[in-house]
Amino acid sequence: MGYTAEDENLIKEKWDDLLLSCTKICKNDEDWNFIKRAFFLAKEAHEGVRRRSGEPYLLHPIAVAKIVIEEIGLGVKSVVAALLHDVVEDTEYSVEDEYFRKVLLTLSDDVRVILIKIADRLHNMRTLGAMPMNKQIKITGETIYLFAPLAYRLGLYSIKSELEDLCMKYRFPQQYA
Repeated sequence: MGYTAEDENLIKEKWDDLLLSCTKICKNDEDWNFIKRAFFLAKEAHEGVRRRSGEPYLLHPIAVAKIVIEEIGLGVKSVVAALLHDVVEDTEYSVEDEYFRKVLLTLSDDVRVILIKIADRLHNMRTLGAMPMNKQIKITGETIYLFAPLAYRLGLYSIKSELEDLCMKYRFPQQYA
């Protein structure tokens, strides 16, 4: 059930781009290996799975990890958590099976979990066009009432503005155009 050669090339391109961003946060081989292990676990867990848009699912956690570094400014553990954020939720893996269980449990009482959820929501909003209208309405409602104000409270002003803008795009497409 794997991916096509074209999918694999796209995944590699996005992964290489993420690794380039990781040069800002990785201080030693241990950091690099931690992120690489998380990526390969996510790749195995999401093998062959596609998003509603048709793109390989693995591109989503890579994009969330990129947002975590580039737009929020978090570090290695947060990148690992971003890469793995849907593994337990959307696959047959459980926290008990999880190689990175310690990190996931460490982050359970950590504000970085909220920041990763905001990054996840931002990427989902950027790709919302592939969802049916009823899902768009539900997701934009959650975003405008919960995620945008939360981003604002946490000082993520550009993310807050982008979330609001994307909500308007999907909620009021004629006026937005």
